[in-house]
Amino acid sequence: MIHRRPVLLAAALALPGVGRAQGSAQGSAQGSAQGAAWPDRPVRLVIPFGAGGPIDTVGRLLGEHLKERLGQPFLIENRPGAGGSIGIRAVVQAPPDGQAFLLTSASLASVPALYPSQNLDPRVALTPVSHVADVPTAMVVRAAGPFRSVQEVLAAARADPGRLTYGSGGVGSSNHLAGALFASAAGIELTHVSYRGAAPAMTALYAGEIDMVFSSTVETLPHVQAGRARLLGVATPRRIPALPETPAIAEIVPGYAALNWYAIAAPRGLPPAIVARLAATLGTLRDLPDIRARFAAAGTVPLLTGPAELAALLEADVPQWQRVVAEAGIRVE
Repeated sequence: MIHRRPVLLAAALALPGVGRAQGSAQGSAQGSAQGAAWPDRPVRLVIPFGAGGPIDTVGRLLGEHLKERLGQPFLIENRPGAGGSIGIRAVVQAPPDGQAFLLTSASLASVPALYPSQNLDPRVALTPVSHVADVPTAMVVRAAGPFRSVQEVLAAARADPGRLTYGSGGVGSSNHLAGALFASAAGIELTHVSYRGAAPAMTALYAGEIDMVFSSTVETLPHVQAGRARLLGVATPRRIPALPETPAIAEIVPGYAALNWYAIAAPRGLPPAIVARLAATLGTLRDLPDIRARFAAAGTVPLLTGPAELAALLEADVPQWQRVVAEAGIRVE
């Protein structure tokens, strides 16, 4: 955006040694003013998935606390479709004025690989704001099934390549990619079966139609607690505090990690002062008892760190999923 300055200021900026110092001071003052004034009206928090899911619950919880601290409502807007790319593009195309933010999952990092024709790279199309939480993915089997460990799954897969199946909520979903990455890292062959959502995949697991699913702890822990499912391992580099008895799959398949996460991003070009204010406010929520309790109940780890952490996450994950999608021959478009 080009700001028109008064003629006297323009003349002053033309003087040697004045332009840089005064321009810098004014830019700093403008940035501080933008941050202090924001938000001055309700803010949209776009979630690129349907209402009622785990990320929707997180968004509404954060929205309640942000309203208390920033004085304006944070309105949830669900924009599902095309693997999340419809909601993502809605924010990418929004003005960078602090009125629209994206709350999304790690699927954000797989969009360039799965939807190449959309030319939508989150590393350049969005402004990172906060790495909200890590959401562990787990290898899940039915409680009445034959498998009691990751090692048993590996032995069966090696004895009869391609016989074991895993279900997911759709081609290119995070569950699908986690399974494809596991097969690649372990050097085994698994057969993917696609369903219309995570819930139908879990139903198929209980019916014995498939052998396993790779699903978030948010979705699977209720089934485990009800005695219907068994967690064999989590797809994180190390064990998580909420499930200390469940091994990290990396203990058996070194280097394997299929990290799912939640994050907040904004349109490219959002003023740094607004980014800083929102990130700092989110950081104050990290240790609130209700935040920690409600995240921990689902095996989710609240982080609420700043832009640099999210930027680093995208730099690592985007090329990883490009490689996995290419090696597995996954096609969505």
